[in-house]
Amino acid sequence: MIDFSSVKKASKSLSLATKEQKNLALKNVANALIENALLIERENEKDLEIAKANGLKESMIARLTLKKAQIEAIASDILKVIELDDPVGEVLEDFVSRDGLKIKKVRVPLGVIGVIYEARPNVTVDVSSLCIKTGNACVLKGGKEAVNTNKILVQIIKGAISSVISQDAVMLLEDRTAADELLKAKGYVDLIIPRGSKNLINHVVENATVPVIETGAGVCHTYVEKSADFEMAIKIIDNAKTSKPAVCNALETVIIDRAIAKEFCPIIEKFANLKGVKIHADSDALNYISGDFIDESGYSIEYNSLEMSVKIVDDIDGALEHISTHSTKHSECIISTDKAKIDKFLSSIDSACVYANASTRFSDGGCFGMGAEIGISTQKLHARGPMGLKEITSYKYVIEGNGETR
Repeated sequence: MIDFSSVKKASKSLSLATKEQKNLALKNVANALIENALLIERENEKDLEIAKANGLKESMIARLTLKKAQIEAIASDILKVIELDDPVGEVLEDFVSRDGLKIKKVRVPLGVIGVIYEARPNVTVDVSSLCIKTGNACVLKGGKEAVNTNKILVQIIKGAISSVISQDAVMLLEDRTAADELLKAKGYVDLIIPRGSKNLINHVVENATVPVIETGAGVCHTYVEKSADFEMAIKIIDNAKTSKPAVCNALETVIIDRAIAKEFCPIIEKFANLKGVKIHADSDALNYISGDFIDESGYSIEYNSLEMSVKIVDDIDGALEHISTHSTKHSECIISTDKAKIDKFLSSIDSACVYANASTRFSDGGCFGMGAEIGISTQKLHARGPMGLKEITSYKYVIEGNGETR
């Protein structure tokens, strides 16, 4: 049995830490990462060797890799978090009740946040820094692919913060079966956030007794409406699909208006051939573009690689229906010059992030000005979309009276 009492205790003391203390702890972490970059690289290389020997996909190896440049970027992200306003203690509402009570609605930490994730050791630092900034303790369960990297990162983080706040505020679970104990740690852990594959997220949602925020799974669509500027459309599709194909905000399906399919599909095919993107499509779409056949269920696949689906629809209503059927409620885009169609798309789509004429790759805490992110929520309670500092806090009511009774 895992003893979560130390991290729970640390969360209580961390919730009382000052803004200056938390920022100093984060500055120490950023400096320690730079100072220990070679050590991190050596431990990361152990994970990379195992991953390559086990035939891990190139896209996953890319997510696993930490070189000097990536380590410096992670440290730089911590400094950006330091510069952000501390949300803890913010007064959200301030009013006097009809009974004369002075009531304040004040932002507070959630407590202990557990995060389960796969093959992305940068998440270890991102989560730790966001939690420290918001006065939350964290329990981290990374994937087996990054076990050596995560161990050294948490060791460095603990050492860096120990002179300012409790090092127990960051806890790493190493045992492969530990995730299931974390899911049941009600009373010790206040929230669990899974980041990774659809299978991981489903397992967490179905088995946790601790509250869960679903994140990550991203079957993201871009609809090229008949009035679209073709040059803009290809530019956006290229960025959304090829800039980082393994991430959750990458494009998975291009939906094309039938009125422009004959003209636009050869352009898509040329782009795909040039960038090495494999195309999947149903029999209708294959009348206009070359690729592998998929049935309707194939449009629900999150490729996380240089592959994408193509769908032909009659009009915007067909696009909306297709997205409603296959979306994971992450990020969707319309490319159009028709204001009425844009407005209809933006108001009709029920996803966390909805775009007009911009890449879905912007669905990111950093791009939204949040610094690092703890995840991208695809649900509606209590947070939605990229989750930064405010999204990992709660609030309480502070009431002051002068002898009032009811």
